[in-house]
Amino acid sequence: MRHTGRTDWTDWTSGRGLDRLDGPLADLVEETGASVGMVYLLGWGERVLRLGLVAGAPPPITAPWARVSLDEAVPVSDAVRERRLVWLGGGQEEVARRYPRLGLVLPYEFLLAAAPLADGDGDDDVRGGLVLLWPVWHPPRLSEQERVALETFAGRAGQALRQAAAEGLEAGGEWPPEGDPRFVPARVRRQEDPARAAAALDFTERMPLGCCALDLDGQITYINAAGADLVGAEAPQLLGRRPWEVLPWLRDPLVEDRYRAAVVARRPTGFTAVRPPDVRLFFQLYPDARGISLHISPAATVASGAADHAAFAPSPSTALFPHTAQEPVGALGLYHLTHLAAALAEAVGVRDVAERLADQIVPALGPQGLVLMTVEEGRLRIVGHRGYRPGFIGGFDGAPLTSSVTNAQVLTTGAPVFFSSYEEFRRAHPTAPHHEGRNAWAFLPLTASGHSVGSLILSYDQPRPFPPAERALLTSLAGLIAQALDRARLYDAKHALARTLQTALLPHTLPPVPGLDVTARYRPAGHGMDIGGDFYDLIRPTRSTVLAAIGDVQGHNVNAAALMGQVRTAVHAHGTAGTPPAEILARTNRLLTDLDPGLFTSCLIAHIDLVRGRALLASAGHPPPLLRYPGGATEVLQVPPGLLLGIEPSAEYPTREIPFPPGALLVLYTDGLVETPGADIEADTLSLARHLDRSEAAAPGRREDLDEVADALLRHARQAGPRTDDIALLLIRATRRPGA
Repeated sequence: MRHTGRTDWTDWTSGRGLDRLDGPLADLVEETGASVGMVYLLGWGERVLRLGLVAGAPPPITAPWARVSLDEAVPVSDAVRERRLVWLGGGQEEVARRYPRLGLVLPYEFLLAAAPLADGDGDDDVRGGLVLLWPVWHPPRLSEQERVALETFAGRAGQALRQAAAEGLEAGGEWPPEGDPRFVPARVRRQEDPARAAAALDFTERMPLGCCALDLDGQITYINAAGADLVGAEAPQLLGRRPWEVLPWLRDPLVEDRYRAAVVARRPTGFTAVRPPDVRLFFQLYPDARGISLHISPAATVASGAADHAAFAPSPSTALFPHTAQEPVGALGLYHLTHLAAALAEAVGVRDVAERLADQIVPALGPQGLVLMTVEEGRLRIVGHRGYRPGFIGGFDGAPLTSSVTNAQVLTTGAPVFFSSYEEFRRAHPTAPHHEGRNAWAFLPLTASGHSVGSLILSYDQPRPFPPAERALLTSLAGLIAQALDRARLYDAKHALARTLQTALLPHTLPPVPGLDVTARYRPAGHGMDIGGDFYDLIRPTRSTVLAAIGDVQGHNVNAAALMGQVRTAVHAHGTAGTPPAEILARTNRLLTDLDPGLFTSCLIAHIDLVRGRALLASAGHPPPLLRYPGGATEVLQVPPGLLLGIEPSAEYPTREIPFPPGALLVLYTDGLVETPGADIEADTLSLARHLDRSEAAAPGRREDLDEVADALLRHARQAGPRTDDIALLLIRATRRPGA
């Protein structure tokens, strides 16, 4: 039953560390009617969110999301990075459209909200993130009560996390703390009547149909005599175990898929299974906040359409995942491996592959240690590891491929090597150092397109038999990782080339100008080769004048970058010669039409007279600059627009003169700063101007640092929505007139 009262926020005052969030998170889940609640933690200066608290979902389901990069396309990362509420109220279709990876690995009907946990207004005040999931019958919008409860929790949780972090660091610990996230049980507000409980137990034991209770972790907490008889096992043998662990004929991905669907979507579901030799049983799952009620009946007695269900019989596929106490690879392993495949598909660079691999393989396959190596110039280089001290693992970095260690040998032979115990490992490598507590290893070669790209080492605390099915799975997994790693290395090589070219084409430094404060920023869009045609420049024709230029060449490729270099060179040459802004644009335009590159360029020139305190502006289809006057008011300067460069050789470029007294701030930018897909660019430009006004009002009497202003404008752009274009930004502030 949904609780409609207000949350009792006095729980914030009890406990230490993360403990103080247990009660409030349970209250929030109950008050909002959510099925799952998760709290993520963010350390100072980190780019990774770590799952700290979970309510309503078991570790096997949340484990693949235990670590989430801030750069990943998932709701909680977007919420924290952009400091906004992310709401997915359109069900499975909207999830699949906006977050394909999430829709792939959780193809169930649910609604989701994600919010940042912050104790202030700055980026450094974000302490983590909150995720809530609702069943599909929740309305498509948050109610006012739910929104208030969520926002109140987010603000107070941010303060609590700041205090918890300070306590942990003062005590000599780490923040966020290492280890698995803690499960927060649901609130149980009613008192059980012993007499009623005894009557209910007697009733279920007398029923001819099977009654079984599962906790949210899938473990059987109760099964009546009829249920045990139907599945062909004794009740003591089943208690405390998951059905698919103890009953071989239930080891099928479908069973755990139905279980996950019940937990995540909180809607009844079911399936039909065949108990050998030919007994068909129908399983109906009814979930709530505390677990799952499972009804078992002979399939012949079930009317058609009784529930959303699917049927399966034991097949050869189930034999691929034999279960032992030391082998967690089973049907649930497919769930984790689907996560891994989706995560690797989104990975770009080698470091990204290493992080996503460690985040997914450790919960999926259960190793305590992981090392990923790549082949570079005949040596093995460590690009990622988990579960090892840096001092220990560093001794293996740079090992030649000709060395006798197994991680090099597997690259020569192309065959994986498994050591089931420390004794086996010791016989093969009697002089190798032994990391404490490790007693089994898997050395996997990573081969893509017929050449070796690296190796993966998994280590386990307990001896491990590595049966044939698991060896086959790990070998297939190595092929998947090798392909992702090969793509990532190619991306890194292209990215390095693009960065080198971009750096060479943009000014290394801006010349110092007495009487002016100047700063600049360039931010790539973050897609493709990260190379574009945005540029800026600052030129000093005379001691008393300055020429500022900013422009944007169409496209994001090498051709755009090459043309950008030509345009900037032409503008710089004409500007150094003292050519007026309108004539600079006209001459550069004639050059581009002669070259006929097939690309158009926007450009804006500002000629600043330091003695007169005036500026002359000319624009070739470029976004309007902003001028903040010394009093604080900001104007969007409407410069008479001329044609883009490279269209019409005879185009003319009118000018506008503006005052530029000491204290005035001129902001030149490219359209990536104000252009959001689906939004009005004029409205975004006005929003940027208002933000510039507020930055002045927030610091009365203090001379702003222009670097702080530039960073604030970039943050504002990120928070306004996703950016799909490069950003160039040039800020110029008059401080005094020469000779003053």
